[in-house]
Amino acid sequence: MKLGRLKSKIIWKRTLLIFGCIAIGWFIKARLTPQNPMGAMGANAEPYVLVETITEEDVTPFQSVIGHVEAINSVSLQPQVSGYLEKITFTEGSLVKEGDVLFVIEKERYQATADLRKAELDSARANLTKIEKDYHRQKSLNKQKYASEAKLDESYSNLLQAQAAIKQAEANYELAKIDLNHAEIKAPFSGRIGKAKVTEGNYVSPSTGILASVVQFNPIRINFSLTDKQITDVIQGVLKNDSVDARIELPNGKIIRKKSVKEFMENSIDTNTATVAVYAEFENNEGVLIPGSYVNLEIDTGDQQKVLTINQAAIGQDEHGNYAMTVTKDGIVQQHRIELGDIIGKRQVVKSGLKSGDQVIIQGLQKVSDGKKVRAENIKAEEE
Repeated sequence: MKLGRLKSKIIWKRTLLIFGCIAIGWFIKARLTPQNPMGAMGANAEPYVLVETITEEDVTPFQSVIGHVEAINSVSLQPQVSGYLEKITFTEGSLVKEGDVLFVIEKERYQATADLRKAELDSARANLTKIEKDYHRQKSLNKQKYASEAKLDESYSNLLQAQAAIKQAEANYELAKIDLNHAEIKAPFSGRIGKAKVTEGNYVSPSTGILASVVQFNPIRINFSLTDKQITDVIQGVLKNDSVDARIELPNGKIIRKKSVKEFMENSIDTNTATVAVYAEFENNEGVLIPGSYVNLEIDTGDQQKVLTINQAAIGQDEHGNYAMTVTKDGIVQQHRIELGDIIGKRQVVKSGLKSGDQVIIQGLQKVSDGKKVRAENIKAEEE
């Protein structure tokens, strides 16, 4: 009997200990668990949403294309004369101006050669003057029968030879001046020069190859292609104004707006791609358009039009298509099936389904349904 009572006491103590641990656990959980702020509002509380009142905006029709930036002029500088490279006058990678001297090849030697050819020309001219006088004297004597025909013929032959010597000396002098001019390699246009392929002191000649390259940066050309359908809008909207007005998105995402200074298009459609190549030149004073890079272009194709646009965050989609949710003055949600147009930045054109003045839900769309009552706060489009 005593053994049975002892076992009962042990079981009873263990049971009390278990219930005590459970009670302490629930107490700690209640103290550590944060209170639900929505609990006081109840399960059926009206959801909170942000809305925007949409209005018509002035928008210019445009075509979106990908453009390839290319230099209008690009040149590889090569020596036209032979000699030791005396000077390299530019900093690699720098901007150079048209006419800047970039390389000098033994200029003093070519200057001396030009001076020699000039002296030869002066000598030939002096000799011609002497022979001309002799010829006129012989001609006068021949008329007076004091000089034979043979003597006159000899004098005339000397005159022709002296005149030919003048032409030869003039040609030699011109060639010497050309070589002297080529002793200085100059920038044919303004642009950015690359790395020098040789260093000072090297012997160079026309067979040496490229010394450096210059690429024009300003203005710059962007080449893009339009489909046979798009080109009609461009011809009617762009080319009639003799310029391309474009928004250019750079590789880093920055957007700049520029108007072309010159443009032209190919004279036929490429039958393989059904596109037409268009070339537009733009000022590039900032140097942000780099030859060889690709940019996104939005090309204006007509006059401004008033259209309805909404924030892209307000657009929902299901198996039936696109929709937007609006809130009435009484706070009731209404679903509208919409037809969308072009994307303009973070907004999109709505062709049908909404009207100016509608309050469109732009945040909290997942918490609402058609006919549900909500609490709405209106924000301005600029605050997005």
